[in-house]
Formats: sequence, C-alpha cells, structure tokens
Amino acid sequence: MFAEDQKIYRELSLVCRVPSLLALGKPELCRLVCRVPDEKHSANSLALGIGPVSRSVQCLSLTLPADLVFQQSSSSFTTVLQSSVQNPKFVTSTTVRPLCIVTASDATHVQSAVRCGRRHGVRLRVRSGGHDYEGLSYRSVLPEVFAVLDLARLRGVRVRRGEASAWVDAGATLGELYYAVGTTNPGFAFPGGACATVGVSGFISGGGIGLMMRKYGVGGDNVIDTKVVTAGGELLDRAAMREDLFWAIRGGGGESFGVVVAWRLRLSKVPATVTVVNVLKSVDQGAADLLAKWETTILQPFLTDLTRRSTSAGTRSSSPR
Repeated sequence: MFAEDQKIYRELSLVCRVPSLLALGKPELCRLVCRVPDEKHSANSLALGIGPVSRSVQCLSLTLPADLVFQQSSSSFTTVLQSSVQNPKFVTSTTVRPLCIVTASDATHVQSAVRCGRRHGVRLRVRSGGHDYEGLSYRSVLPEVFAVLDLARLRGVRVRRGEASAWVDAGATLGELYYAVGTTNPGFAFPGGACATVGVSGFISGGGIGLMMRKYGVGGDNVIDTKVVTAGGELLDRAAMREDLFWAIRGGGGESFGVVVAWRLRLSKVPATVTVVNVLKSVDQGAADLLAKWETTILQPFLTDLTRRSTSAGTRSSSPR
C-alpha cells in the first residue's frame, strides 16, 4: 500500500466506520461511500476545485485529446451536458452539475477517464445517450464532485451479411442497431424494445425486456461477448472476465460493475412476414374483458410466439383506453 493510501486508511478507520471495506484493504471503496473529510477532500477544497479535483482535471488533460474534455468554463459545456437530457426538470440552475464531461470516442479514452477518476477520488457517472428520465447519468441528487463519462460518440454497429451476430458500441441506440441489421443483414433481428431512441447499453444492462422475448429471449440473454473497462482501468472481454461479472452486467444496471464499451449480440433468424394487430378499446367497450381474455388465451401452447403490448391513454372527456 502506498504511503498516501496508508494515511487515508488510518483516517478512514476513524471517520468512515465501514469495517468490512477497511478489512479488505480497499480505502478507495470506502472513500466513495463516505467522501473522506481530510485536508485533501474537505468541503472547502471541493468547492474551490483544488487538490485532487484540479489534479483529476489535469490528469484528463494530459491523457486525453483536448477536444474530448469539456470543463464548466468551456463555451460548449452546457450544450454537451444537455445533449441527451430527456427530462427538462433537470435543466435548471439548481441541478448539481459535473466538474467536467469526457466524450470518449474509443475504449482507451474510457480507460484514461476511469484511471484519473480513481487516482484522484473523483466519481464518474456514465451515460450512453439514450433514455434517462431520472437524470442519474449526468447529475447528482446530493452536492458532490463528479465527472460525466459520455459514450455517445461510441455508436458504431458492425454486422456482416449472413452472420448471426453483430458488435454494437455502447453509445448506439436500438434504432441504429435495427437499421444496420435490417439493411446489411436482412432476415435477422435482435429482440430489442419498441422505442428506437432507447440506448442499447441501457436496454441490455436493465435486462432487455422487449416485444420478441417470448420467442427469442430478453436482450440480456442474447449477449455473446462484451468489452468492459473495470474500476481499475483494465479492458476485458468475456474470456478475460469471470462469468459472474458477465452475468451481472446483463441486468444488474448500468455502471454498477464497470463501463461497457461494446456488446456482441446474437441475431435471430426471423420470417419475412410478421403479423401485427392493433386493437383500440375503451373501458366502456370492454377493454378490461379483452385483456382478461388475452391473459387466458396466451397460455395456450400454440400461442407461445405471440406477444401482447398493452398501453393506456386518456383524455379529459373520456375514460382511459
């Protein structure tokens, strides 16, 4: 253990009160939980942007191209920050904003951002550019110093005609995946969701509930391989990681276990013709009875390939539909 870590370790034993983490010799984990209030991590130094905060920004500046790092003083900072904001509730002056934004365009940039944040105690929040209505990928509920690792530039889809798999970068959307597969490899599909602007990474890291899951499984079940940057800055594929990590990233939530930079997805062979039926019924027209009938019928063995999507909408003058 380095001398600096030994000092932090001693102070954590008095301040942090997390004996399980201390016993493991993981002061950096305890620091994330407690935000150590020593002279290098005091509220004053965080507010002034000195100490480890400024060193973190300097680390990023030294290891990344200048056009990939946007500090709050940058004229483009607000534009980049709001580029994928889905909920205007968080576009306010009271929203806790990041120290800086790193717009990674390859895996090495992600590794550098993770290492700089870890080395200087600055938390990273990772966003892939899809839907995030809670805003947890670019804001903090409580005041803290953090940086955003934006993966929106990582949006390539690599698919070959006739192959039942595709590599998809973490910043791609489901719509971009569908288009690439449909134009390059007709006759194949990925069992994703119904909304084209949902991010592939958010979809898979949440499990991947979709319209074709009854026949082809959820999205997480159709991941063959992946590339993940760990908390230590290592880039691992499935062969290099433990199977429990590979299991966890396919449903355990985004950024919980590392930063996924690419997914290799299994593509399923699909028929040329697909039947879609759209039925609109109001409550007065027996919508509840229709749903009950479907829930009984769908259990029949000959209907295992069918999926029902039920939505409701209402107007001021009518009952929900």
